[in-house]
Amino acid sequence: MTARVALIVGAGDYIGAAIARRFARGGFTVCLGRRNGDKLIPLVEGIEAEGGRALGYAMDARDEDSVVDLFARVEREAGPIEVVIFNVGGNVRFPIQETTARVFRKVWEMACFAGFLTGREAARHMVPRGRGSIFFTGASASLRGNPGFAAFAAGKAGLRALAQSIAKELGPKNIHVAHLVIDAGVDTAFVRERMQQAGRDPDTLPPDTLMSPDSVAEAYWMLHQQTLDAWSFEMDLRPFGERF
Repeated sequence: MTARVALIVGAGDYIGAAIARRFARGGFTVCLGRRNGDKLIPLVEGIEAEGGRALGYAMDARDEDSVVDLFARVEREAGPIEVVIFNVGGNVRFPIQETTARVFRKVWEMACFAGFLTGREAARHMVPRGRGSIFFTGASASLRGNPGFAAFAAGKAGLRALAQSIAKELGPKNIHVAHLVIDAGVDTAFVRERMQQAGRDPDTLPPDTLMSPDSVAEAYWMLHQQTLDAWSFEMDLRPFGERF
């Protein structure tokens, strides 16, 4: 039997890693892509130690040739890709007067252009087979801009519009496309450091104030299990106490 394959573009240490572990527990071969491929070694080894199968790939999600090559290698080495998850970030904070053209362009490339490349290549492989899921990780910035986040909001809003366009085009072809709005601080070292810089101690927060990466991963797993007659395009996730 052909293995079920999930590809995660932007397989970082938190959300991406949690998604990989969840799909591996569900019987998928998980293929992981990030710029520094060496950083994938602990995740790959951990999944394999639990009885799963994982393959790591060094790639640049902003580079067309790199993305095209990644999909070709995964199809060749792991099997037909059933699920693609785009999880590249790009969250930086700069006052607008300090936002250089280089910063804006780089954030847009990470948050939006890389999503286009990933979505396009996923479609090229999935449409001929008539099945598959393509999921995009968004943020509260996908829906609203805030001071200091002009570049990030522009990129994430573009990603949401991209995902919606792809969903409308590929849904009738049996390709499930969805966009997840992560409207919360996720429990990562980056978020904890930001909180400490703002004078808050993350260890004093009430339980479940920060979002667990495992909870995000479970939402992705659930999306892929949805039946044809009840697909979600957009899901927003936030802790119980988050204002919106």
